[in-house]
Amino acid sequence: METGTAERGPAQQRARQEAARLGAEGVRGTALTWVDNAGITRVKTVPVARLAHTARWGVGMSPVFDVYAVDDSVTTSRHIGGPDGDLRLFPDLDRLTVLAGQPGWAWAPVDRYTQQGAPHPGCQRLFARRQAGRALALGLEARMGFETEWTAVRAGVPGAEPGAAGEVRYASTGPAYGMVRMVELSDYLGDVLGALLDQHVEVLQLHPEYSPGQFEVSVAPSDPVGAADLAVLVRETVRAVSVRHGLTASFAPVVEAGRVGNGGHLHLSLWREGRNLCGGGEGPFGMTAECESFLAGVLRELPALLAVGAPSPASHLRLEPSRWAGVFQCWGLENREAAIRFITGAPDDPGGANAEVKCFDASANPYLVTGCVIAAGLAGTEARLTLPPPVTGDPARVGGRPRLPVSAAEALEHFEGSAVLREAMGDPLFEAFAAVRRAEVELFGETAPGDLAAAVRNRY
Repeated sequence: METGTAERGPAQQRARQEAARLGAEGVRGTALTWVDNAGITRVKTVPVARLAHTARWGVGMSPVFDVYAVDDSVTTSRHIGGPDGDLRLFPDLDRLTVLAGQPGWAWAPVDRYTQQGAPHPGCQRLFARRQAGRALALGLEARMGFETEWTAVRAGVPGAEPGAAGEVRYASTGPAYGMVRMVELSDYLGDVLGALLDQHVEVLQLHPEYSPGQFEVSVAPSDPVGAADLAVLVRETVRAVSVRHGLTASFAPVVEAGRVGNGGHLHLSLWREGRNLCGGGEGPFGMTAECESFLAGVLRELPALLAVGAPSPASHLRLEPSRWAGVFQCWGLENREAAIRFITGAPDDPGGANAEVKCFDASANPYLVTGCVIAAGLAGTEARLTLPPPVTGDPARVGGRPRLPVSAAEALEHFEGSAVLREAMGDPLFEAFAAVRRAEVELFGETAPGDLAAAVRNRY
């Protein structure tokens, strides 16, 4: 919902009604969030009684947050940076949610505008909406969903706090994907599930993952902006429930160097007039030509997209071969080692076919991920690209497929050389994002893997 001058009066009236509802439910404040270029969810809060005023006039916030790094140090860029200027944050009332994991609070994501009412060129959420709109203008609807992986750590012990490099005490050390973890943490996981359901989040799966104390939740697909909103809401819900159980939830790419890390895989499908273009066609494994070209565009752009979808220097501690992280620039049918895994779905489920981008993680800004993937895919459809042959087996062993960038610095080089992403993002957002990536490369340039993992363990 874009918030121009004409929309602010009706938004104010609606916010009055929502505030009355929230007050009746015992809600005292609303958290207004956006995600910056470092992948950090930033927030301002307003009392419920102030919600109508906020919907009309917004809340002030400096644009300098677009050049904050993960450790809260500040860099700068050609268009964005420094102490000058101000923005207005406008809540999206369509996403207003009472937080089940934080009694007394509601949540809404914001769009960011200038003081003069123009869309802020650095607003990542508006960028995602623009790219979704580009697809819709071509008759293409992108449906997306993030998998959220996290590691539950015992709080209040050495290794659990931010920056602590000591021993990590995991909430459970039961077998990978094992029922032992579900039994040991039954109340905790039940509260996570219950909180999500109380917030009307459609949960598809909740299960233990590979590493100690690691879990994953998958939710139903949505539009690109909605999928990114859900990624934020799910993460903060898990975090809040974890705190109430005396746990710390880490969404970092790795909790400890050398272990399998937390991914943030993106599932996507492409639709036209109610038909899933990932199936029913004459292309590879039933893809339509449009779907194949879209995925070929994403595959072509993956070296640059890695700077967006796995942006932290710590991401490359997770991106190791033969760990289902998708570190080779290839695709395959149900291949969990390919960077793009294609899923046909059940024969009687035409809506189930989709693609999964496996090399991404939760240090990413989800709005940038959805927007940039759409931009890459549309470039593929425009050029009518076709996919190379799929890979079968582990590409680390069969060979013949290029490795994706092995460092944040290398991924940044590909990003800065991407005409597709620069044109889609526009210079202010593109250059501010690149400046943050460069600052973090310099920040952690000489950091040992164990210290790097500890430095970002609880930042995302």
